[in-house]
Amino acid sequence: MAIKMKKDTLARIGFTLPFLIPLLLFWIVPLFLAFGISFTDWDYISANIGFVGLDNYKDIFTDSDFLKALFNTFYFAVGTIPPTLLISFGLALLFENQFRGSKLFRSVIFSPWITPTVAVSMVWSWIYEPERGFANHLLGFFGIAPLSWLQDSTTAMLSVIIFTIWKSLGWTFLFYIGALAAVPKSTYEAAEIDGASRSRKLLHITIPLISPTTFFLFVVNLIQSIQVYDQIQIMTQGGPGGSTTTLLYMYYDKSFQNFKMGPANSIAMIILAIIVVLSLISNRISSRFVHYE
Repeated sequence: MAIKMKKDTLARIGFTLPFLIPLLLFWIVPLFLAFGISFTDWDYISANIGFVGLDNYKDIFTDSDFLKALFNTFYFAVGTIPPTLLISFGLALLFENQFRGSKLFRSVIFSPWITPTVAVSMVWSWIYEPERGFANHLLGFFGIAPLSWLQDSTTAMLSVIIFTIWKSLGWTFLFYIGALAAVPKSTYEAAEIDGASRSRKLLHITIPLISPTTFFLFVVNLIQSIQVYDQIQIMTQGGPGGSTTTLLYMYYDKSFQNFKMGPANSIAMIILAIIVVLSLISNRISSRFVHYE
């Protein structure tokens, strides 16, 4: 029996090892290297590396640019996550039932998600163009004065948020479609027998039963918001005046524009710490929720 268990253990290790090696080489080792570099003044080019201890972290937390990037990141998250979830849920309710052409509409809604972010970011940059862009033409149709959009620090982040909501609707929408399909029809039938209205069924049946999906989508969108970079790089390059500089873009700017790998990796470690803390909190809340259910 012991020999058989030992063989089973070796077999599991053998099957798992090929997948662990890439994880070790391309994630764990670089992570520890980045953590080590965060305590140095390495400039990415020279072979001279000086140990500076916690100076990079002390400088970061007293840097007004970092605090602004931290604020911008969470402002971006607050601006994108609730609208994305609400609009996606509304679309899922609208397209829950099959009708002629519903699959085509679902494909249209999902298509922005599978389109490369770089490509659609360039298209939206043209849409936001103050003189000839479609966005200002649309505002003019409703009698609203044109905006500078990406060229104004007061509207640049709003512009990126609108684009991100549009981009994220598709996959969130499909998750909600699946969650709504999983709600037992018998529950609705029982509620109808008791005389429940459509709004009561929505509030007391649909929303509670799909809440695990909502929680999952909230967590994933939150982590993605903290890691936002592509649309910032293409549409604003962190400007104007740092109004759209997020944590990840600040990491890129310090590391590959200013060659300050030490401070840059300290920012990377802070981003990692934020994601880990949020993941632990979400797992704690999720476990309590599942236990309650």
